[in-house]
Amino acid sequence: MSGSSKAAWLAALAMMAARPLLCAQVPEKIPSPPIDPDWTYVSPGPAKCVEIGNVYLHKGDLKGALSRFQEAVADNSNFAPAYLGLGKVYERMQQKKKALDAYQRYLEELPSAKKAAEAKEAQRAVERLQKELGPDKGSGK
Repeated sequence: MSGSSKAAWLAALAMMAARPLLCAQVPEKIPSPPIDPDWTYVSPGPAKCVEIGNVYLHKGDLKGALSRFQEAVADNSNFAPAYLGLGKVYERMQQKKKALDAYQRYLEELPSAKKAAEAKEAQRAVERLQKELGPDKGSGK
């Protein structure tokens, strides 16, 4: 056998040996581990939810931010920063009535720190939204 025919013969032999590997069937769906029925979601708490919500808000993910702020309110309905976050999200979503309600609730839930920069920002937002919604819709009651 010449050198070139020997090389061709070896290449053909290698292809025949590799064929089963190339044609091996791959399962269509990778089996997932079974779900533990005892597992339940545990919220990280309202402060962490607001922190995560603010990250989503900063990135422009309004749906993610809304979910986190709502979770914070569900964990602690008196947690003022959650309402501030909700107000910002609703305002960006053009849901002015909900934004107004959330800002007003934020101002109600603030402890004694009503002079904080965020409180001033929320107060300005309330005034702006009340003007935009008009006297009938802006009362929040």
